[in-house]
Amino acid sequence: MSLYGTMRTGVSGMNAQANRLSTVADNIANANTTGYKKASTQFSSLILPTTGGAYNSGGVNTDVRYSISAQGTFTYTNSSTDLAINGKGFFIVQGSDGQEYMTRAGAFTPMDDGTLRNSAGFTLMGYPYSSTEDPTIVINGFAGLEEINLASGELNVEASNSGYLHVNLPSNEAHPYTKSTSLVAYDSLGNTRKLDFNYSTTATPGQWELSVTYTDPDSGNIYDMLDTPPSVVASAAAATTEALSFDTTGKLVSPTDINTSGMTIGGGVLNPLEISIGGASGGSTQLAASFAAKGDIDGIGPSGVTGYEISDDGIVFLKYENGDMAPKYRIAMANVQSPDNLKPLAGNVYAQSPDSGVVVMGYAGNGGYGTIISGALEDSNVDIAEELTSMIESQRNYTANSKVFQTGSELMEVLVNLKR
Repeated sequence: MSLYGTMRTGVSGMNAQANRLSTVADNIANANTTGYKKASTQFSSLILPTTGGAYNSGGVNTDVRYSISAQGTFTYTNSSTDLAINGKGFFIVQGSDGQEYMTRAGAFTPMDDGTLRNSAGFTLMGYPYSSTEDPTIVINGFAGLEEINLASGELNVEASNSGYLHVNLPSNEAHPYTKSTSLVAYDSLGNTRKLDFNYSTTATPGQWELSVTYTDPDSGNIYDMLDTPPSVVASAAAATTEALSFDTTGKLVSPTDINTSGMTIGGGVLNPLEISIGGASGGSTQLAASFAAKGDIDGIGPSGVTGYEISDDGIVFLKYENGDMAPKYRIAMANVQSPDNLKPLAGNVYAQSPDSGVVVMGYAGNGGYGTIISGALEDSNVDIAEELTSMIESQRNYTANSKVFQTGSELMEVLVNLKR
C-alpha cells in the first residue's frame, strides 16, 4: 500500500465532502428563493488496479445533480402577476443579453414600460392572443415569442359588430300604433352611434313593420340603415321597413335577425350590424301587455386599463374602466425530456444542455404542461432539516478523511526519518 496513495485518497475524500458542503450551503442560502431547485452531491468510488499484490487506494468521485423536476409548495400573494406552475413546464424569459431562458421563478412585477420582469431582471415572454387561431409555435425553439406588455392596450376601442333587441309589442293597441326604442353602437373610433328602432302596426293582425334609422347629430340627416348603402330620408316614417310576423302564441316567427348597413361617419366606420330579434331561445313577442324592450350591442368605447387577470391556461386579460376584459397575450411554456439535466445559470434560470434533450414549446393546461396559478409563487424545494443533517454528516466525514491524510503524513515522516 502506497503512503502517497493513502494521502491522495484522503484528499479525494476531503474534496468530495467539500463539494457536498458547497451544495448544502447553496441550498440553505436559497431556501427562500422563489422557484429554486436544490442541488445534491452524488458519490461514486474510484478504484485503481492492484499490482504485484500491493493494494492501490483510489478515492471518490462526485457528481452534482439538480432536483429541477421536483415540485415545490406554493405561497399565495395579493399580486395577480405573481405566477406559479402547478405541474410540468417552465416560463420563457428573456435576459438583458437578448437570449431566452427557462425558469420556474414567477415573481413578475409590471415595469414602467409595461413589461413583466422577475426579481432577477428577466422578462416574461409569450404570444399575441388570437380568438380565431393559435399562433404558430416553433416546437423546438423560441422564435415568434415577444415580450408580454401590459401597457400595449392602454386605450382600447372595439367597433360594434352584433347585438340583440328583444321587445314586446302590445297586441291590444289599435291600428295605427307606433313605438320606438334605441341601441347605442360604437364606430371604429369609439364614437357612440344611436340607432333608432321604429315599430309600427299594419292592417294585418299579427304583423308589424320595423325600420332602423340613424340621425347624424351634426347635420341632422336621418339615414335609413336598412337601405344599402344607407340613404338620407325625410323622416323615420319614410325609411325602408322589415315585416315582422308573429304566430298565434305571440312569438316572432320571422325574421330572427335584422342586418343594418355600414357607413362612414366623421372619419370613423360604423360596421354592418347583425341584430338578433328572435329565435328558438326566445326573442320578441306580441302579447297583450305594455311595450317593453331589452337589448345590447357589443363594442368598446375608449377605455383605459385598470388591471389585468391571468387565467390558468396562461391567457393575459386586460381589464378596462368600463368593466370589459380583453385577452391580449398567451404565456408560452417550455419543457425538455430530462429537466434535471438542464444547465442552471445565475438568476435561477436554465438553458438547454446536451443531456437535457431539445426544448419543446406549448401552452399551460395542455400537452402535458401544468396549469398557471395567478397570485401564487412556487417555493424552493429545499428541506432545511435535511440540509442540516447533510451538513453534519459532511463535517464528520471531512474530519475522518483529514485523519487519514494526517496519519499518512505521519507515517511518511517516520519513513523519511529511517534514513537518519
